[in-house]
This record gives sequence, C-alpha cells and structure tokens, in this order.
Amino acid sequence: MPDLTSEHTPRRCIAVLGGSFDPVHNGHVALAKYFVTLLVPDELRVIPTGNPWQKNGLEAGPADRVEMVRRAFDRQTVPVIIDQQEIQRPTATYTIDTLQALRAELGPQASIIFLMGADQLQHLNTWQGWDRLFSYAHLGVASRPGFAMDASRVPAEVTREFTRRAATPEQIRQSAHGLTYLAENLAVDISATEIRAALHNAKKPDALVPAAVLDYIEQHHLYKN
Repeated sequence: MPDLTSEHTPRRCIAVLGGSFDPVHNGHVALAKYFVTLLVPDELRVIPTGNPWQKNGLEAGPADRVEMVRRAFDRQTVPVIIDQQEIQRPTATYTIDTLQALRAELGPQASIIFLMGADQLQHLNTWQGWDRLFSYAHLGVASRPGFAMDASRVPAEVTREFTRRAATPEQIRQSAHGLTYLAENLAVDISATEIRAALHNAKKPDALVPAAVLDYIEQHHLYKN
C-alpha cells in the first residue's frame, strides 16, 4: 500500500530559536515574533545554549537563563517549548548536533526553520559543519540596521548558499529543510553585552529587556559586579 502521509497530513512547522540568552532581550522576542507571524508555525522551540564553543563563560546559570526565557516568551501566539538539550549536553554546544537531534525527534517530514540574527550570519562559515545545517533545517535570518549581504559583511560562500536557497514562506512551510529566508525589515539592534554592561553599572535597561525578565534579574541579583 502506498504511503499517503505526505498527501493527507499537514506538514508540521517548527521554528527554532537558540541562543545564550544571557540575558534574553527584546531583540530575541522580536525575532521570534517576526517569524511566528510570517510562518504561523505549530510550535516555537527555544533552546538556551549549554557550553557555547565560540563564547566565553556565561554569567547567568542555566536555571536562571531558562526561567528568563520562560518569562520572555510566555505571550506567544503559538505553543512554546523550552528545550534544554544543550544545557544537558556535557560537551561543547554545536548547532549542527542540535539540529540533528531535532530532526531525529521530529521526523523527516517536519519543516524545521532555525532562526538567527544577522550578526551570526556574518561568521556562519566558522560554525562546526555550517554547510550541513541545510540538510536538517531551513535558516531564517533577521536583518539589522545597516546590514547588507555583500562581500564586506558576509563571507562569499555564505552569501552564495543563502542566495541560491532563498525561498518564500510558503515554500519553507511546504518543505522540510534546505531553504533560506532573509527578513530585511526587522530593524532590531540590541546587544546582550551592552545590557550586561548597563546592569553591571546599576543602570536599568527598561527599553531593551522584557519587564518580567528585568524583574527576575533584579529579584535574583543577577549581573552584579
């Protein structure tokens, strides 16, 4: 009997947002909201990093970062799952490993789109197995003020892959992996480094961090010198 699953069962769409979230800020929330509105996924999967290989030690502990993420994303219009697989992983955190695990969990038919900011795109070619990411997921990138996909900002091989794989939201929803989408009208430019610096200096970055997250930071005395 032929397999008619793909013909009669709607393809699930999972938007995945990873990050150190140290702390989570309004830029993360805006990025997720943009793609949730664009794709109307069945689920938003938020994955705090465990031991990110390209960053120095994180200031907030895993439990605090998970709770800040929970508070930041508690008002999404789609179900939100906080996935702690990277925190639970004892080795260095590589996105390729996470996407392989997600694909194994969600199956070959699900549309998985991994979300990132333009700053990450600028050094994507330094990621472990970056060119294999497309075998497991689509990549959705939010632009930022002054960003352009040219040779001075993005490595040529990354630009080449993003250009040839560029797709519409509908095409992304209707396929499992391998496509790209560049959101050129999301003008959010927020740095977690700057937020931590403000908090270290006893300043309150109200406009940059969700109120519930800022309350948590103050209640638990995070990011103090």
